Amino acid sequence: MASLPLRPARVTDPAEVERLYDICLRTGADGGDATGRYRDPRLLGEVYLGAYLELEPDLAFVVDDGTGAVGYVIGTADTREFEARCEREWWPALRERYPLDSFPAGSEDHGLVAQIHSRGPAEQDVVDLYPAHLHVDLLPQAQGGGNGRRLLETFFDALRERGVPGVHLGVSETNASAIGFYEHLGFERLAVPQGYVLGLKL
Repeated sequence: MASLPLRPARVTDPAEVERLYDICLRTGADGGDATGRYRDPRLLGEVYLGAYLELEPDLAFVVDDGTGAVGYVIGTADTREFEARCEREWWPALRERYPLDSFPAGSEDHGLVAQIHSRGPAEQDVVDLYPAHLHVDLLPQAQGGGNGRRLLETFFDALRERGVPGVHLGVSETNASAIGFYEHLGFERLAVPQGYVLGLKL
């Protein structure tokens, strides 16, 4: 796999935003295609992508194979501030658009809607040391060639310029390849009551 060019995400370009939403869906099953899991193809992106493009556009970067974005990294330098802004500026409209009974109970869509309506804050012990967090997703054609590593290093450099001391991320416990990738970059598992969270000192 060749090393592909990186660039800032074009967050004001509706076509690029749609492409990033598509990447989010096509990598939403432990890195695999989650298209068949959801009735609403935009819902996963509304939970895990859109707010970052809207509220943290300067921390959104993509890898581009010449046809457009084929992978991205997004995140925030200040998780607590981001959570507060989402409560004011992102979740209210989605809660109106997606009532709790929008989808059948037990469905994947219902689980995402429940997250929209009930957002727990990140663990204080985590954000004290690792105040930033991120999400990174790469389509198969962007995997390899160091593209993921370079995307993350670009994001880390942007955080360092802001004086951020550490960054964390959540990952599925069943996504062994992703865990291995992050640990190779120096991330370490953090002790949290639930979930699988990794942290990296910058």
